[in-house]
Amino acid sequence: MGLPLAVAFAKSGFPVIGVDVDPGKVEAINRGDSYISDISAEELRKWTTASAGPGRIWATTDYAALNEADVAIICVPTPLNKTRDPDVRYLLAAGESVAAHLHPGMLVVLESTTYPGTTEELLLPMLEEGGSGEEPCRVGEDFFLAFSPERIDPGRTDWTVENTPKVVGGVTPDCLEAASALYGQAIERIVPVSSPAAAEMTKLLENTFRAVNIALVNEVALMCDKLGLDVWEIVEAAATKPYGFMKFTPGPGVGGHCIPLDPHYLSWKLKTLNYNARFIQLAGEINSDMPRYWVEKVQDALNEVEKAVKGSRILVLGVAYKKDIDDVRESPALDIIALLHEKGAHIRYHDPHVSSFSYNGLKFTSVDDLDAALEEADCVVIATDHTAYDWPHIAKTASLLVDTRHVL
Repeated sequence: MGLPLAVAFAKSGFPVIGVDVDPGKVEAINRGDSYISDISAEELRKWTTASAGPGRIWATTDYAALNEADVAIICVPTPLNKTRDPDVRYLLAAGESVAAHLHPGMLVVLESTTYPGTTEELLLPMLEEGGSGEEPCRVGEDFFLAFSPERIDPGRTDWTVENTPKVVGGVTPDCLEAASALYGQAIERIVPVSSPAAAEMTKLLENTFRAVNIALVNEVALMCDKLGLDVWEIVEAAATKPYGFMKFTPGPGVGGHCIPLDPHYLSWKLKTLNYNARFIQLAGEINSDMPRYWVEKVQDALNEVEKAVKGSRILVLGVAYKKDIDDVRESPALDIIALLHEKGAHIRYHDPHVSSFSYNGLKFTSVDDLDAALEEADCVVIATDHTAYDWPHIAKTASLLVDTRHVL
């Protein structure tokens, strides 16, 4: 989320400093090489060259650059740990670094998705103790603090940083005014809310809504399979209703950096208040079980042609978590591959956007000759709907096809 936001502010005439602990990313930005598919190298180089003018972007690993910054926007990962609890170490590290370089009038905004209360419970105390003065800094007077959740959907061109409404919640009214004024220079519509916690909860509601509805339609797919019905026919028919229904489609699970993770931040927070977020937990169980269901479908399909999973040559098409992107984070396709590998299958994959990946100690490289791989495969599993694929050709060429986009 950091680089697209940096480009949006550069377009609006702001000089932008990118601070990252990864020297490789810093060097790439300063060369004008984008490492994010949504920002092309051509677009980035408009803003990283000396001729970019006031909107120039440059990057560094040195947090001392914040001494010259009027605004610090924190865009760090907020993953889950092994027990599915929030892992805020990156956020805390960034907060401490910002606090060390806090100066009068500075605006600090957190964009990383997190549980309600994070901005005021974790960041605010660090910043109040930061700065160069002997006295604690006063929020709303000496510095300003807000939360504004990122709303970037990788691969989309219709909704971008600039035209997606921006929710903003400030610790004080002046904090809200300062943050709104900043984002208003680069983003078309600002949606102010009463507090950082309200903005944090807004983001979690958005992603929990999607997680629960994806889980619902995935379970409907399981039901239709038991009933001998075509779930896609059912979904398409239901989608003709002009009100009261929003179309979601079944698949191999749920992936990406938000939907599989963010609802658990809310669930964790509610556990601290002795409340069990049942919808979130159930949705997580259903979605996380989908890869195993599809592996069973592969096993059933092979059994019908008198083949065992063990020793079969299985080609997986698409490993990114959604079509036409290069992001494999939390992709259910990786779980399908790992489960099939555990059963002794010989796995190969092809993805036009992902040249290689590692998962659970396994390393894979995308096959170059798709037609040859199709001919050699005993079974083809379609896990991601890339538009780059020639689907009719694949369906005609594959001897045995298990399409996780449609229940066959």
